[in-house]
Amino acid sequence: MARVVRVARSSSLFGFGNRFYSTEASHASSPFLHGGGARKVAAKDRNVQWVFLGCPGVGKGTYASRLSTLLGVPHIATGDLVREALASSGPLSQKLSEIVNQGKLVSDEIIVDLLSKRLEAGEAKGESGFILDGFPRTMRQAEILGDVTDIDLVVNLKLPEEVLVEKCLGRRTCNQCGKGFNIAHINLKGENGRPAISMDPLMPPPNCMSKLITRADDTEEVVKARLRIYSETSQPLEEYYRNKGKLMEFDLPGGIPESWPRLLEALRLDEYEEKQSAVA
Repeated sequence: MARVVRVARSSSLFGFGNRFYSTEASHASSPFLHGGGARKVAAKDRNVQWVFLGCPGVGKGTYASRLSTLLGVPHIATGDLVREALASSGPLSQKLSEIVNQGKLVSDEIIVDLLSKRLEAGEAKGESGFILDGFPRTMRQAEILGDVTDIDLVVNLKLPEEVLVEKCLGRRTCNQCGKGFNIAHINLKGENGRPAISMDPLMPPPNCMSKLITRADDTEEVVKARLRIYSETSQPLEEYYRNKGKLMEFDLPGGIPESWPRLLEALRLDEYEEKQSAVA
């Protein structure tokens, strides 16, 4: 079995109420919380230890990265760890390439080993806390994670499937600077009680336009396969964290301009961001 690194258990920067439930994204005042919400407590031995869940393409990396910068904690994306391993040479790179191109999920053993090495390196550098992006994805991974560290909060980002497919198919990366963009213009009409969702494309600057590449696994067939597999495995995982009172389900109301302030409000971090901006 893959080795794991134990992370110190201690008090966190933010404590949370009993349970979190999603409601209508169009509700006027903090529509994403129920059951007490987030409450701030004094910082002690470590920073936050959070997990971001959500279907492929929902935007876990975008929002986890922003929160990482805001709170000063490392953002650890298992997708990035896999891509780094893919870019290396050797048997693991070849094995991962076959798995990813077929739209399958990487095995628990491989993911746990990659994450363990990353946590060990961070601990050696004196890192405190983390925001995990893309892990855990299975019950076994969640149980392994629970054995080695405390998780304070699990944020489950949600979008309709048709929006997720469009977002994934619109993803582009500049092969020179490495920055990610999205050329999809999404305008989903509201119907049957579902709110409308509009997302503007994130277009590259002129100097990147001719250098855009598409991920090999961002085809409609592979994207839908990934979504189907994720849906099958995520239900017990969501229930696991819901029963522990650590799950916050957040329906993204739109793109970053609409969703980021709502997410900060749901996390009770809107005032925190204002204070950080004032200091800066």
